[in-house]
Amino acid sequence: MEINLKNIAFDLDFHPSNQLVAAGLITGNLFVYRYAEDSEPKRVLKVRAHGESCRAARFINEGRVILTGSPDCSILATDIETGSPVARLENCHEKAVNRLVNLTETTVASGGDEGCIKVWDTRQQTCCNTFQVHEEYITDMTLEPDSMKLLGTSGDGTLSVCNLRSNKVQTQSEFSEDEPLSIVIMKNGRKVICGTESGTMLLYSWGFFKDCSDRFTGLSPNPVNTLLKLDEERVIAGTENGLISLVGILPNRIIQPIAEHSEYPVERLAFSHDRKYLGSISHDSILKLWDIDSLLQDSGKKVEGKSNADSDDDDDDMDMDMDKDVNILPKSSKGTKRKNNGGAKGLDNASNFFADL
Repeated sequence: MEINLKNIAFDLDFHPSNQLVAAGLITGNLFVYRYAEDSEPKRVLKVRAHGESCRAARFINEGRVILTGSPDCSILATDIETGSPVARLENCHEKAVNRLVNLTETTVASGGDEGCIKVWDTRQQTCCNTFQVHEEYITDMTLEPDSMKLLGTSGDGTLSVCNLRSNKVQTQSEFSEDEPLSIVIMKNGRKVICGTESGTMLLYSWGFFKDCSDRFTGLSPNPVNTLLKLDEERVIAGTENGLISLVGILPNRIIQPIAEHSEYPVERLAFSHDRKYLGSISHDSILKLWDIDSLLQDSGKKVEGKSNADSDDDDDDMDMDMDKDVNILPKSSKGTKRKNNGGAKGLDNASNFFADL
């Protein structure tokens, strides 16, 4: 199933309960489509969300509202039924808003090009925490819900762990020349996988984040722009060469190309709420919805991956070195892949963001 967006999309998200999919476009528009197995997708909402590109999009409030983030440094909340703006937060980051992720039913996190991660509480209608942990743009974020640890990756070549209960930076990895672009948590919270600019996948044991415990080079030299967890031992990877691959990392190192989106880089992947469809976007301006069962049944030739570091046991003890909060963080001067837009601006309007949600 294909949807011609007619412009490049930077992000996509599926509604948490209905057959709706949203895409944020380079033009600043937000499109929402209704899809069904036996009919063509139909656009049900078009919103001119931002004056600059729409880099991030996430459904919140049980799908009644969708958030979008932009290089114009704003986050917009839009009512899905009416398309009307619910609230707009100007100057929410000093530079472009690059990522949005859901944390709980009432909190979301945003990542900016200045390297800052912020947590927004919809009940208190304000920014409830700021983690100024990175020097360059936030490439990806994911939450470990049991421990309430928010993991982030950045163009500065590091991985960070922020404790949402203590509101402190728990730890930060050593600088890596191989810029992390994507992140998932595997093996029931015992392993963390980062996709990188070189195509190498970095494996970390939970609690030991200073340096990776293993490296998997099977996707090199194609940058791993996006990762999506299929189960506790397999991920779906979207890479710079336009391929979508099933990667078995733990315990078996196997790559199965399962789809080719286009000749252009795969930017984002997402599952529909029922996990029947896999959504993908690329620079070809097409949003594709793949039937998951068909992809897995028709997967391509298996390719053996390589491991070239001291691998540790999958049953590593989770008692770790994260009890102490980190106050002095390693920094680097590694450049970014994206141009940072927007100047240094304050948070004067932060308290009004969720006022009407």
